Amino acid sequence: MIEKRNFYINGAWVAPSQPNDFEVIDPSTEEPCAVISLGSEADTNAAVAAARAAFPGWMATPPAARIALVEKLIEIYISKAEEMAQASSTEMGAPIDMARTQQVGAGAFHLKNFVRAAKSFEFERPLSEKFPNDRIIYEAAGVCALITPWNWPMNQITLKVGAAAVAGCTMVLKPSEQSPLNAMVFAECMHEAGFPPGVFNLVNGDGVGVGTQLSGHPDVDMISFTGSTRAGIAISKNAADTLKHVHLELGGKGANVIFDDADEKAVKRGVLHMMNNTGQSCNAPSRMLVQRGIYDKAVETAAAVAEKVTVGSAHDEGHHIGPVVNELQWNKIQDLIQKGIDEGARLIAGGTGRPEGFNKGYYVRPTVFADANNQMTIAREEIFGPVLTMIPFDTEEEAIEIANDTPYGLTNYVQTQDGERANRMARVLRSGMVEMNGKSRSPGSPFGGIKHSGNGREGGVWGIEDFLEVKAVGGWSTE
Repeated sequence: MIEKRNFYINGAWVAPSQPNDFEVIDPSTEEPCAVISLGSEADTNAAVAAARAAFPGWMATPPAARIALVEKLIEIYISKAEEMAQASSTEMGAPIDMARTQQVGAGAFHLKNFVRAAKSFEFERPLSEKFPNDRIIYEAAGVCALITPWNWPMNQITLKVGAAAVAGCTMVLKPSEQSPLNAMVFAECMHEAGFPPGVFNLVNGDGVGVGTQLSGHPDVDMISFTGSTRAGIAISKNAADTLKHVHLELGGKGANVIFDDADEKAVKRGVLHMMNNTGQSCNAPSRMLVQRGIYDKAVETAAAVAEKVTVGSAHDEGHHIGPVVNELQWNKIQDLIQKGIDEGARLIAGGTGRPEGFNKGYYVRPTVFADANNQMTIAREEIFGPVLTMIPFDTEEEAIEIANDTPYGLTNYVQTQDGERANRMARVLRSGMVEMNGKSRSPGSPFGGIKHSGNGREGGVWGIEDFLEVKAVGGWSTE
């Protein structure tokens, strides 16, 4: 049993102010794999105070020096990649090969992109050539609370920490209590890289405790949260009294619109994308909208692809999907699969219960529903498991109406060989991101949504700007 009860505050690992043990469960086995502590208000206050004291000096540190520390962080991060992969695999169920390549790989990817973006970012610039005595200064937002999820832990930690660090903000990180071990390895990386004491702090805790304390704390200037829409709303309300900035990356119910001229791999690509990370991605293409002319063939293909998706322990090497993170999520997914059956959608792959051969572990059968409509629960709610819902459509206008008929607005997908139609769709789909014909967004592209999928953007220049305030100065001396 791994014991990781301490918090990282003001440049040192310190014991919690009072005992409050929490067992981290390995979802592959349903057995405890580690013990951490959940923080109290005293721990939260200590971390915020350290960040507040460190802020003036860190903000005044030249950007080049801040960037150099992030470059050092990347070196150390890469050296600890296997340790992070093992932690992520054990605590949240990512198969070890996937943990190494995607889960841990995402962190290095984002940090490198922030370094690249920061080196060309003008933290001070003239308003324009016409007004050289007006200056625009980008300065750090202040003390930032970073609240990150269990599903892509290192992806989200680096998207927040990397941007905040180069912007000159100080930080208190509260990782998910479901997957805290990788975050504690990351804190070791920050320490070894030489970030000044108080710039980065880590306190474990749950949302009701440390999360609520941070979002309402008068000495926290900004909250950057990734998680459920329900929690995002609660955080926004709690933060309102202190008028702090709140940046939210929340849920999604993305539409993958497949027209009858889509390439032959479009359906297979959509199913496998949905099943990646066991369906635990906010930007998953969970609604597959298929044009009527190819619908029957698409249903046949989707069922065949899903049936070939294998499920296995996160500890085993190979290209399978692992368990979902915990019993609560497993039960929620089972209930929603049953709801799909009860409401009349046609089950063409998977279903309720564990896959064959498993009687323990939070494993879910890769599931596909056909003949659904957009008013069914499985088309409205974010399932956050390996469950795909297929809906037929006739015209482009109908596809747009169905795709946009959702409270969410994170990522939509389009599959067509008609370039003009693809561009039309990209313009009218109501989401923060659109990906077409299997092409993902490029390095430095902003990640984020609209509507109930949140606000703000993460990644690249936009991610850095989210951690900056804009100061306008008149009468700047140019002599």
